[in-house]
Amino acid sequence: MKLLLLGGNGQVGRELRRGLPALGTLLVATRDGAQADVMADFDAPDALGALVRRIAPDVVVNAVAHTAVDRAEREPDAAFRVNARAPGAIAQACAATGALLVHYSTDYVFDGSASRPYREDDATAPLGVYGASKLAGENAIRASGARHAILRTAWVYAAHGRNFLHTMLRLAAECDELRVVADQIGVPTPAAWLADASARIIEQGLPASGIWHLAADGATSWHGFAEAIMDEARAAGLLAYRPQVLPLATADYPTPARRPGYSVLDTGKLRRDFGIVPPDWRAGLRATLQELRAGSGG
Repeated sequence: MKLLLLGGNGQVGRELRRGLPALGTLLVATRDGAQADVMADFDAPDALGALVRRIAPDVVVNAVAHTAVDRAEREPDAAFRVNARAPGAIAQACAATGALLVHYSTDYVFDGSASRPYREDDATAPLGVYGASKLAGENAIRASGARHAILRTAWVYAAHGRNFLHTMLRLAAECDELRVVADQIGVPTPAAWLADASARIIEQGLPASGIWHLAADGATSWHGFAEAIMDEARAAGLLAYRPQVLPLATADYPTPARRPGYSVLDTGKLRRDFGIVPPDWRAGLRATLQELRAGSGG
């Protein structure tokens, strides 16, 4: 099996580099071609289709996204180019070559008005440009005729890269007190598990093209996530001091983009179709911190 990974230097892409080679021959593409086999510029969507046709992989895994939620409000053209037009071009090429496309989407396609975890067939209603651009990417893939697995995930973080975990650890070393939003509820999902589950889906094969929710189990707020980071990092020896974490209302922390107040994803379909049982979000955090500690030589 020949696999093409797009976005090999991102949070999820770096984790996919670890697991995908077990499935076959892996070719990695990055925006500038650094630490990769080929270059894939998502600001030039048409070139991506040509790349897929030239390489003719069996599977394309698209781990590229414009994920700067607030910046997307200021640069909607860039967000839609990367999150919608590029996946559409890739999907059309996959349809032409017969390749399977694995693509990541987001909980932000929902408006947060639900009172239970969102299922794959629930109505979408993104609140901002980021969510709207990711939903447009989903629709472009579905309309292409390509075999596809659209994997919606949420609140992704890793032991590397720029993410909420690293921001909290940095602030913990600088501040005695942190204020974190407490009225947005979701599911922190470790990139390492996300990559492992993705590889398992590819290895098993799809029952049919579709959308699956691929996120950790449970639910918490950003404030709850921050509290857990402090407790678990302190226990792991990664923090010399645990700052106080105070709850903050979304209304008291205005941002350019609106975010869903509740975006927990139901993973029942994932469990039924692939037998994949997501880890509890806090267990995922512990595993990520252990990886971070090992990487720091602790």
